[in-house]
Amino acid sequence: MDGIVTDVAVGVKRGSDELLSGSVLNGPSTNLNTIVVTANGNDNKKFKGDDKMESTPSRVLHIRKLPGEVTETEVIALGLPFGKVTNILMLKGKNQAFLELATEEAAATMVNYYTSMTPHLRNQPIYIQYSNHKELKTDSALNQRAQAVLQAVSAVQSTNSTAGTTTASETTMSSAQSPVLRIIIDNMYYPVTLDVLHQIFSKFGTVLKIITFTKNNQFQALLQYGDPANAQQAKLALDGQNIYNACCTLRIDFSKLVNLNVKYNNDKSRDYTRPDLPSGDGQPALDPAIAAAFAKETSLLAVPGALSPLGIPNAAAAAAAAAASRVGMHGVPTSANTVLLVSNLNEEMVSPQSLFTLFGVYGDVQRVKILYNKKDSALIQMADGNQSQLAMSHLNGQKMYGKIIRVTLSKHQTVQLPREGLDDQGLTKDFANSPLHRFKKPGSKNFQNIFPPSATLHLSNIPQTITEEDLRTLFTNTGGTVKAFKFFQDHKMALLQMSTVEEAIQALIDLHNYNIGDNHHLRVSFSKSTI
Repeated sequence: MDGIVTDVAVGVKRGSDELLSGSVLNGPSTNLNTIVVTANGNDNKKFKGDDKMESTPSRVLHIRKLPGEVTETEVIALGLPFGKVTNILMLKGKNQAFLELATEEAAATMVNYYTSMTPHLRNQPIYIQYSNHKELKTDSALNQRAQAVLQAVSAVQSTNSTAGTTTASETTMSSAQSPVLRIIIDNMYYPVTLDVLHQIFSKFGTVLKIITFTKNNQFQALLQYGDPANAQQAKLALDGQNIYNACCTLRIDFSKLVNLNVKYNNDKSRDYTRPDLPSGDGQPALDPAIAAAFAKETSLLAVPGALSPLGIPNAAAAAAAAAASRVGMHGVPTSANTVLLVSNLNEEMVSPQSLFTLFGVYGDVQRVKILYNKKDSALIQMADGNQSQLAMSHLNGQKMYGKIIRVTLSKHQTVQLPREGLDDQGLTKDFANSPLHRFKKPGSKNFQNIFPPSATLHLSNIPQTITEEDLRTLFTNTGGTVKAFKFFQDHKMALLQMSTVEEAIQALIDLHNYNIGDNHHLRVSFSKSTI
């Protein structure tokens, strides 16, 4: 029999793929016969499971039909609105859990509430009943991670309890008590809409308002709950998670605001308590019938297995949705431009190939055109608008060939190839069929390794015959200084640190896909690690 779930602890940044990869619960198995619970005062009674559908009231609740990927945090979140959660036991092999509340009254309130309204976790109905156990004790050595979850939640509950003593005359809150969350989306490879955010965060309470915006080239949102406790639960469960597999990472903090002022209901902002608000910006309000039809049509993109545990289409479905969403309800293209304008280039050094290699770290470059009459500027066409946003956010302001480059969205929708027979001196190049695209393969691990430019480079596809000295010499020959080097255990990969980010950019441009010997082409990317 499989053992206790021991993968996730609240308050610790969890693995980047939890929301969508479905691989959260792969922890070590444990023999349940070694888990001792206190039942009706008998400390040595072995757990046999609760098979009866009806039991007498108890502060220990038996939860069944849990999704395989569910975490302790999500199970605890079920009980938080009803009182203090004092213990938890997860049974991975049985898709079950036991949740202990502080009082029988709290447990009864929870059972009564969920009897009238079936609870869902990760878009799947679950079932809650009283347990035969009156008290739940677990071997702390075997249930350490679950206890870590409870400790973190207890700290949050203590904060809420203290907050409850404030006087009604106070009009401001500390950020930790705010019902408003500030959300930043990192590594936004696929679009994240207001509706997607509402769908995810509604799992933790009633969402009243959402405002989305772009700041410092990052997609951000402010989201207001009706209750600060819901904001606490959402932050605990979602901070550090990915919306789509290996991308669109949620970074969540509490806002200093306690109320959002939403003026318009459109794709940028929404007040769910005020459906009468205008759309603003001259856009007609979306008719509810049309919106429902559009939502139904979009849901068809999600084939079986294409939904995340929270019901969000996976990356492939999201890509299709992104392509469909570029044409609005009236057939007017949206602003998701695929073409970037890069300026302040070193025209003596830059080439279409060098731009293809650098910008190819963040997406599949289709075409590059260095402007004939302004050779310090170029147009770069990416495969989709999200890739262009990603490249712009990471590369704008970086130093390349001694000059700080500027990256903005272009007014052009495509990069035109030169007319047949016209020699443009090699300033325009089509890379659509290049074998060097990093992201053409669905589910590629490259999606998991998109990082801002850094002095540390990740090297892969290294043959066994290549030594550390060989690689140090190779990278020194690009004109920089190698500060540190470290082979991975299998010798096929390594980390190499240059003295500056600019040197690392130069080295990546020069040596990505370099034939290093034995027909091995070196793979170079930026790393988030340091040596």
